[in-house]
Amino acid sequence: MSKNRLGELLVKENIITPLQLKKAVESQRATGGRLGHELSKLGYIEESDLTSFLSKQYGVPSVNLSDFEVSPEVLKILPKEVVTRHQVVPINKSGSVLMIAMADPSNIYAIDDIKFITNLQVEVVVASEQAIAEAIEKYYTSEVSFDEVMMDFDVEDEEFEYGDDVDEDINVLDLEKSAGEAPVVKLVNLILLDAIRKNASDIHIEPYERQLRIRYRIDGILYEVMKPPIKLKNAISSRVKIMSNLDIAERRLPQDGRIKMKMGRGKEMDFRVSVLPVMWGEKIVLRLLDKSNLQLDMTKLGFEADDLVGFKAEISKPYGMILVCGPTGSGKTTTLYSTLSELNKSTTNLCTAEDPIEFNLFGINQVQMHDDIGLNFASTLRSFLRQDPDIIMVGEIRDFETAEIAVKASLTGHLVLSTLHTNDAPSTVSRLLNMGIEPFLVASSVNLICAQRLLRKLCKDCKEPIEVPEQTLLELGAVPEKLGDYNVHHGTGCRTCNSTGHKGRIGVYEIMQIGDELSEFILNGASTLELKREAIRQGMNSLRMSALKKLAEGSTSMKEVVRATAMD
Repeated sequence: MSKNRLGELLVKENIITPLQLKKAVESQRATGGRLGHELSKLGYIEESDLTSFLSKQYGVPSVNLSDFEVSPEVLKILPKEVVTRHQVVPINKSGSVLMIAMADPSNIYAIDDIKFITNLQVEVVVASEQAIAEAIEKYYTSEVSFDEVMMDFDVEDEEFEYGDDVDEDINVLDLEKSAGEAPVVKLVNLILLDAIRKNASDIHIEPYERQLRIRYRIDGILYEVMKPPIKLKNAISSRVKIMSNLDIAERRLPQDGRIKMKMGRGKEMDFRVSVLPVMWGEKIVLRLLDKSNLQLDMTKLGFEADDLVGFKAEISKPYGMILVCGPTGSGKTTTLYSTLSELNKSTTNLCTAEDPIEFNLFGINQVQMHDDIGLNFASTLRSFLRQDPDIIMVGEIRDFETAEIAVKASLTGHLVLSTLHTNDAPSTVSRLLNMGIEPFLVASSVNLICAQRLLRKLCKDCKEPIEVPEQTLLELGAVPEKLGDYNVHHGTGCRTCNSTGHKGRIGVYEIMQIGDELSEFILNGASTLELKREAIRQGMNSLRMSALKKLAEGSTSMKEVVRATAMD
């Protein structure tokens, strides 16, 4: 079914509105995903409701693929290329009839193609797009194990080399040859695909004196996954460099690159590559950027209802600064992209200066920084002001020059979005003052400061309620009058969450709106502590207070509250 046909049917049945369809189509253009998935991601329709709708529309049964365990004999009937091309899954064979699950029962071309390939009658059932994608990944992804790949290497009689000048005389041709050997290619591909399957956000390849370690960051926590032989360190690093178009002969300076991997059905996965020379070789970190999983719906990021209302009120103002702060990996980029998506209209000129551009968004003019040729945040900001902008995003305010231009832009009729690396919202004011921005400029330009962290969510399949002493909750910072509201859970660990008890992450936010009272405090030189007390008095939820709300509703664990936030 074409996206237009599906959308028209849903609108006709009053399941979604024309405006919702328009927003979903725009989101689909930006992410390259499927319309049904975008409608579900934006919260306009549940995937189960979409499946039921299609089932009734075409008079075919619907199934929950997670209830099926398809036999290997049935899976062999259709090759991987066919199921990937048509997004179908064979689930049963009875005599000369093959039952297949598909998200689009109207795809006659796919059904005829499968009949021709298998010489069987085809019976169709409908399943959600997400369930079919997960089933294809589960049954048809090549499960080449680490041990199988390592069998191709000759790892006997490993030799260890010592000294400061180890490997300095390696020939470039030798590096290219070793990086191109089939076992090395297989191993690097396995590492990348395994990280995607496990929903990792980062891959760390780390050489030490006697071992090479591979770790994945999953839901914010690093897990060790394999230890290839140390003698492969140069071959692996060279292979990654070749894939990311870096100089394989340069091993004394840091390098940055990018790998783009095509995943089928138009889906692409980007890897942002950073190579850093360390004592025993080169440490490589790959950041996974999955555009299809970019959450642009602000209501699903974890904002408390009151905080989201305040945030949206401030970003709707025609000028001023919105600052998002927190450490690396705290979700600042997602918050900014969600904000841009909210503000992205055909009547608005949006310009962003980013280093690097993590996701390409339709309708937004994005500029990649290149410090080596003088294209930095400050020079790009100056150029933006000659481009008739309405809204400007600066990836990060790192110095006085960038901060000064951003402040001046916000005071001359532009809305400026940016990030700072600070611990909480009140300390962001001190950071701007330390950079050299005058207090009266900070007070008059900044509309709102949003500090944030990411907490791991408890796994829905294995979380259980637990009894917690009131004293423990009080020590965490709970308010005595609200102790009865706490519904504390913990994760016992299961297959779904890899026995960690946690799966997925949710944001906690500290939203500080700079009104008249706080502006007076800033002008009078108030300390960070005084600003924080006044903001809380006015109703601001601190990071710890927001985290405790997530604990009270059973979304996260006490361990995560302590790990990610500090006491007020």
